[in-house]
Amino acid sequence: MLMAGAGAALAYPDGPLTYIIPFNAGGESDITARYQQQPFKALTGQDLIVQYLPGAGGAQAWAGLNGMTGDGYTIMGTNLPHIVLQPMLQDPGYKTEDITNVYMFHFTPDALLVRADSPYQTVQDVIDAAKDMPGGVTAGGSATNSANHIANQVFMNETGADMTYIPYTGTGATETALVGGEVDVLWGYTTVAVRQGDAVRVLAVATEERHPLFPESPTFKELGIDMVGGAYRGIGVPSSTPEEVRVQLSDIIGQINADPDFIKQMEADGYAMIDVPYAEMDAFMAERIEAYTAVAEQLQSQQ
Repeated sequence: MLMAGAGAALAYPDGPLTYIIPFNAGGESDITARYQQQPFKALTGQDLIVQYLPGAGGAQAWAGLNGMTGDGYTIMGTNLPHIVLQPMLQDPGYKTEDITNVYMFHFTPDALLVRADSPYQTVQDVIDAAKDMPGGVTAGGSATNSANHIANQVFMNETGADMTYIPYTGTGATETALVGGEVDVLWGYTTVAVRQGDAVRVLAVATEERHPLFPESPTFKELGIDMVGGAYRGIGVPSSTPEEVRVQLSDIIGQINADPDFIKQMEADGYAMIDVPYAEMDAFMAERIEAYTAVAEQLQSQQ
């Protein structure tokens, strides 16, 4: 548990923070922000107020981040690979280096999902259908130039399948699309499968080893498909935010990330915890940018 009274020693924050989520309510960014609210309150004595600013796969919010007040009381969810791929492949109104990340706190593995009543029982069924009907199999995902979009493109490159990618405004919207029959398959995450339960089936997961929550679902690598990936989520601040406030905020998020109750809640939902504090962010981002560059070239060649 977080230490009671720890907030008394903190000069920051001394008021509530506004936590802007660049997507609609219901997706991973929203859910994990909600999970952070209680431990944040316990640690600092202050409220973490979640607001939504969806649009353009997150780009609308990120493009406006540096125009917001940089006093540490406005923070924003950030997502990888979104904030790397969007500026590489289009003009979203911001550059990757414009985003000041102070912490990356979790990772969600990609998963290929279908409805429980889907005729596709295996990944090979999807591949066969996509080859028989080029473009006829629709694959939902959250935004363009996102982790889901990468997964779809890499899957097609690896297997020769030809699927039509349908972008939605956030993960919550993609779940409705799959269960409601708007798309044939969904590029989601293990977290989506946990939430949807018996309404969906997990055909494969993009991890090195089988996910402990889905032991019956193979990894793509088991199937001979070289896919390991997903989405990272963190917190950013306006570039005018003072250095000492960036460090203090990073420390607070790190303490939340170390709370056993928070970890238990996150892992039960299918999240994988990571800890990249502000001091390590430059090196982490450099590694991620290098990893995504080759994929960006693949996506660009298909657009």
